[in-house]
Amino acid sequence: MNGGGIENPVFEPPSPDLGRRRQASPAGVDAGVPAEAEAEEGPCGWGRCTPKALQLCNNPEGYLAAYSLLAIFQGIVVNGLINISISTIEKRYELNSSLTGLISASYDIAFCVLSLFVSFFGERGHKPRWLAFSAFMLGLGSLIFSLPHFSSGKYHYGAKLEASSANFTCNASTKSSLPNYLYVFILGQLLLGIGGTPLYTLGTAFIDDSVPTHKSSLYIGIGYAMSLLGPAIGYVLGGQLLTVYIDIQIPERQDTTNDPRWLGAWWIAFVACFFAIWLLIIPFSCFPKHLPGTAKIQAEKISETHNDGSEALVETKNIGKSFKDFPMALLNPVLMSLIIASSSEALVATGFATFLPKFIENQFGKTSSFSAILGGLVLIPAAALGQIISGILISKCTMDCKSIIKFMIGTCSVALLLNTVFLYAKCGNEPFAGVSETYNGTGMLHNLTAPCNANCGCLRFMYYPVCGRDEIQYFSPCFAGCSSYLFNNKKAYHNCSCIGKPKRENGSEDFIYEAVAGKCPTQCKVLPLFLTFFFFTVVFTFMAVTPTTVAILRYVFWLRNSCALWDIDECKTKGACWVYDNERMAYLLMGISAACKIITIIFVVMAVYLYKPPPASAAMSQKDSEMVSSVHT
Repeated sequence: MNGGGIENPVFEPPSPDLGRRRQASPAGVDAGVPAEAEAEEGPCGWGRCTPKALQLCNNPEGYLAAYSLLAIFQGIVVNGLINISISTIEKRYELNSSLTGLISASYDIAFCVLSLFVSFFGERGHKPRWLAFSAFMLGLGSLIFSLPHFSSGKYHYGAKLEASSANFTCNASTKSSLPNYLYVFILGQLLLGIGGTPLYTLGTAFIDDSVPTHKSSLYIGIGYAMSLLGPAIGYVLGGQLLTVYIDIQIPERQDTTNDPRWLGAWWIAFVACFFAIWLLIIPFSCFPKHLPGTAKIQAEKISETHNDGSEALVETKNIGKSFKDFPMALLNPVLMSLIIASSSEALVATGFATFLPKFIENQFGKTSSFSAILGGLVLIPAAALGQIISGILISKCTMDCKSIIKFMIGTCSVALLLNTVFLYAKCGNEPFAGVSETYNGTGMLHNLTAPCNANCGCLRFMYYPVCGRDEIQYFSPCFAGCSSYLFNNKKAYHNCSCIGKPKRENGSEDFIYEAVAGKCPTQCKVLPLFLTFFFFTVVFTFMAVTPTTVAILRYVFWLRNSCALWDIDECKTKGACWVYDNERMAYLLMGISAACKIITIIFVVMAVYLYKPPPASAAMSQKDSEMVSSVHT
């Protein structure tokens, strides 16, 4: 998931604007409360306007409610709607997988570039106002992402099919401008990335600053649980909207969603989320810089980290106040090992979150809407279950830092073994004339033209698949050699010179050479097996480590290489992929996932080997501090 992660108190940075965290003792809890921090604990409101009713929300619970709503909508848009809209956007705007992958990666690029700066300056600023800025940018990004629908005009349903001229030539005026909307989608994603950065850096830090240590994990866990609820809503909502025609009004031809030319109304939910997210600017703008009682809570906390001798530097030289101190973090071997391991996991997790619906659609022959809903029903509950199980185990077993890292090794190893699902639960390539099959023994593979359709003047850029009675799929009625058709609930084609005899002798002689509109029904029956194994793969992946932000450009490069049939326009320019090589896709995805799991395990093992726990005295002081905090709360 984008921008999310399990917070580990061992690695929590101190809050510079509240002073250094100090060891607390039962006799002197209040001794370390900074007077400046207490002065920043104001009422809830705007300037002098502080209604009494708002003070009921001036507490961690009130902030958590607003934070959870923003996390839900961020999850709906970024991890839900965009992921299930990728396939539709790819077809509507004539983009290939590399370009749609760039759209998905733009959020992560913005997050990675800005997270360091936002964390540094936001930690010293007014965090709730940063969250108001986050809501503004998330809403704006959602609106920008939907704009191509309004400016690109109506979708001409089957327009290419009506262009029957065999002498169609390429010129500048005929070249489509739709791919240029790629930059609008990237801009929208960059704005969403800018908005998501404060949410998952400063948003969780504000929760940690405002509650005692023993409550911090619970509050942050609730926030992240809400961030997982968002994608679930996004997948289901977006999947349902894909069954609505893209321009709302149904075209004259009453074709179903099984028609490859059908595009769903992907844009509606983005507009709705724009209004909903902007409403959240109001509550975040009224919170004070620090909630009442924050200074006292901070005085009770101490900080632990990898014991490499740098603790004294932090205390005496105020390390962390300047960007010049950034190399200090890079020299922490445990921190860097865990970052690399987490990034490796994120490469797989964000890739699957983005392309799982597309994988199901192409591998198992399902519709875009059904694939989106099915993908969400597997991904979201599995991710949530993995986090819940790991949280309970870590809490009940009172694992220290080293034990947690060893726990990650075990769960990553199990997830690696479960990745073999791609070897066994995969589908072979469906028979496709000119791609994986010849034309009834004539013609050549990887060539749509054969003697049976050579005189038809078929256009290569008009993809309108039909299924022949020989259970072979054809690129279009023209390439199937069909010369007539009729409507009878379902469009049927006759006098098809390229279609062979039916494999099942259950039709009359009058309809031996016949085709029906749409793809051939898949004969693959392993979808339940795939979903079961994949569910547990996701569970153990999220038990190991919740992914942080990385780009997925390398991931989509391999997906692009598994294409068997491209959409090629009259200017010979490649667009979306119509047909994927199912076996190649499955093997590539397993290889990528397994490689990333191995990298994760290697660096987590390095972290275990390099980690040195803090002295026992510091650990005892931490426990005493938590006991005092629980008494006072």
